[in-house]
Amino acid sequence: MEAILHTKGDELMGTPKLDSMLLASSEPARLRDFYAKAFGVTAETSPDGGYQVLNFGGFYVLIDSRDDVGEKNLEPGRMILNFDVEDAQAVADQLTAAGAQWLAELEDREGSFFGTAIDPDGNYVQIIQLSEADRAAMS
Repeated sequence: MEAILHTKGDELMGTPKLDSMLLASSEPARLRDFYAKAFGVTAETSPDGGYQVLNFGGFYVLIDSRDDVGEKNLEPGRMILNFDVEDAQAVADQLTAAGAQWLAELEDREGSFFGTAIDPDGNYVQIIQLSEADRAAMS
């Protein structure tokens, strides 16, 4: 797909790359441990020591505490973390073992698998395993 170019003064700039998100929590250690266990990643501490950083294939989730967030996400449908996985059943089992609740159990939709779990803060975490046919149709 051709990059969209924007102008800034006389400079041409490519489309900005989304490479991280901040996931705030009233209990950041609990949330960090959940994602590390559920997805088998290791949390690193940011160079400034302010965040726990989880690397999901070059997309970074920064976990931090904030005074303006409650214990549970009251509107979890506003932002859903989508994970492209190779073995949806294995990842679903890991999420369950990590303590996730399920909003929508893993289901087979014509060869593609989808499931939506709920993390300890109430955020929605969707796992997706697309069939080869669905991947081909998207490219």
